[in-house]
Parts: sequence; C-alpha cells; structure tokens
Amino acid sequence: MAAQPSARRFLLLVAMLAGFGLLVLLVPLPAPGEIPQLADRLGPFAPFAAIVVGTLLLVALVPRTFVTLAAGAVFGPFTGALYALGAALLAAALGFAAGRLLGREFVAERVRGRLARLDHWFARQSVFGVMTVRLLPISGYGLVSYGYGTTGARLLPYLVGSVLASAPTALGYAAMGASVTTPGGINWYAAAPATLGLVASAVLVARWWRAERGRRTAR
Repeated sequence: MAAQPSARRFLLLVAMLAGFGLLVLLVPLPAPGEIPQLADRLGPFAPFAAIVVGTLLLVALVPRTFVTLAAGAVFGPFTGALYALGAALLAAALGFAAGRLLGREFVAERVRGRLARLDHWFARQSVFGVMTVRLLPISGYGLVSYGYGTTGARLLPYLVGSVLASAPTALGYAAMGASVTTPGGINWYAAAPATLGLVASAVLVARWWRAERGRRTAR
C-alpha cells in the first residue's frame, strides 16, 4: 500500500534532518581563529556572506554557538552579534517553513490526547512562550526551528520570540569569538551577556511554570 503524501513529505523531512546531523558529525568545522582569513578575501561582501553562510549552517543543524563565535572573530563583539542574530532570524524562518511544508499535515492528522493539547498550546503561544521554549536546553537551534514548523504555532510570535531568546547570549558568544583575534580586552563583554542569559532563562521558566500551574488549578 502506497504511503500517503503527508507521510512521504514527513519521511523526507526526517531524512533531511538525519543527513544534516551526519554532515555535522563527519565534516570538520574551521576554528574561529581561521575564519578572519577567509573573510578578508571577500572584502565588502563579507557581511552579506556572513549572514548567508551563517543561515545555511544553522539550517544544516550546526550549533548557533559556533556561528556566533565565528561572527565575533571576524567582525567584533557588537557587529558580529548583529550579523549572527540576522542569520538566526533567517534560519528560524527557513526551518519553520520546511517543517510546516513537510511535516505539519502529517503531525496534525495524528496528534491525539495530550499531544493534541500540546499542539494547541503551541498554536496559542505568545512571544513569551516561544522565548521560554527557545531558552530551554532541549535541543539545538535548527532542530527546534524545524519542530516549530510541524506545530500549529503562528509565524510572527515565533520569529520575534526566537530572536529575543537568542539576543542575551549573542553578544557573549560574539565577544568570545572576538577574543581570538583581539585577546585581553573584552572579558566583561563575554561574562555579562552570558550571566544575563542564565538569569533570563531562569525567570522565564519560573514564570511559565507558575502560569501553567495557575491554569491547571483554575480547571
């Protein structure tokens, strides 16, 4: 019996993600200290290339930490963080689109019970809810993007929440990358955003948990 079109698309999504994961494991990434030499050859096109390549790497499931470190090594802590956030926004949109196109119909046809309630929760999510999920250490940035596409989540809150959740640590990782090329002067740049990210994560998770308990009690 032939598989349904939605099942075939979902299998294609799974195969694509498995292929990306295999590439990440097998293909070595350059060290952040080596990337400025590559960027010098691009001249004025380096910023555009940084955003495009960063987007493609995130879509291919390369950790966001590496992309942001590399951007910081080339462009410095502030500009590098901005380029890394631009790549994160585009990668979030592309991953969401692929998940929605290839996996949403399959998931929607099969969710039942608690999974259906979870899917409805994603569909009602605000920017705050997306930030909460993004800050939880449950999976890589790219994989979460694909996963969101398979849910009923709305695009705008998802994109805004994804970028806001990435911002606290973007400057910290970019500063760490910049320290490879200009060591010794930016340690506080790295420490402050990283600390802010941890505090923001704890606050968001605590608020989400209290809100969930309140809703369950009201029932």
